Amino acid sequence: MAQKQNPLQEKIQPLLEQFHGKAGLYILNLKSGEEFTYQADSIFSTASIVKIPIMLGIFDKIEKGDLQFHQPLIYRDSIRYGGSGLMQHYQDSVQTDLRTLLALMLSYSDNTTSLWNQSLAGGGSTINELLNTLGYQHTRVNSRTPGREKDWERFGWGQTTPREMASILTKIYRKELVSESASEMMYRLLSNTFYNDYAASQIPPGINVASKQGMVNASRSEVMLVNGHHGDYVFALFTDENEDQSWTYQNEAWVLTRKLSSLVWNHFNSEAPYSPPTGIKKYWEGLGY
Repeated sequence: MAQKQNPLQEKIQPLLEQFHGKAGLYILNLKSGEEFTYQADSIFSTASIVKIPIMLGIFDKIEKGDLQFHQPLIYRDSIRYGGSGLMQHYQDSVQTDLRTLLALMLSYSDNTTSLWNQSLAGGGSTINELLNTLGYQHTRVNSRTPGREKDWERFGWGQTTPREMASILTKIYRKELVSESASEMMYRLLSNTFYNDYAASQIPPGINVASKQGMVNASRSEVMLVNGHHGDYVFALFTDENEDQSWTYQNEAWVLTRKLSSLVWNHFNSEAPYSPPTGIKKYWEGLGY
């Protein structure tokens, strides 16, 4: 006799199977242990989610005494990099600090500060060695990392699996990565995203969500840990090879992200269901990444 699917799987799996691209999902309720996986061990492009491993590299340096959290730094416009973020608009020679670099990298997905942080962490090779030491075999930084040119051509800035990235976020929340104090600060930084129009839009206001998003034309992904009413849960959705490469709020991957996030919240919090208010879509429209 075939084993009956649980209600969450019955709702989620068809959405993933119908997606026009490659999708992978890992969900774990940290209280009940309920788990859902779909291509959770397949390798996907990280896009800006690679900034979580970069963050790990920075905090590892802080704990070793090689960097200081409030270390003063001077911005030079020679390191400017376009795309998302704010520091590219700074004037040359403006004073900043490492904490600001981290906050901009994680909250606003700032590319200039991310590349600066990658360099301060010792580069992609050093970060990858740390990831390997922590037991992550598939999560890697590719860009500006010697020997990973072919991986960069295939996956871009970084690569990971839904399961591994969910594990990284879960261990940060449990204060198990780098150090207890470093994990707590990393979790606080991840809980201040500017980009709350996607998975986080389906979570009630007032609920803490630690998250990171990654988006390029053919890949739209998100990982988040939700401190829910009836148990915390981690949600890692990755998409790649997407047919819909538009940049409107109705992009297929973003619609999928919102649907899945809503289903998961309401499954784990059936006594406190939530749906965004009527009229909210006008606040989702026009957001540039």
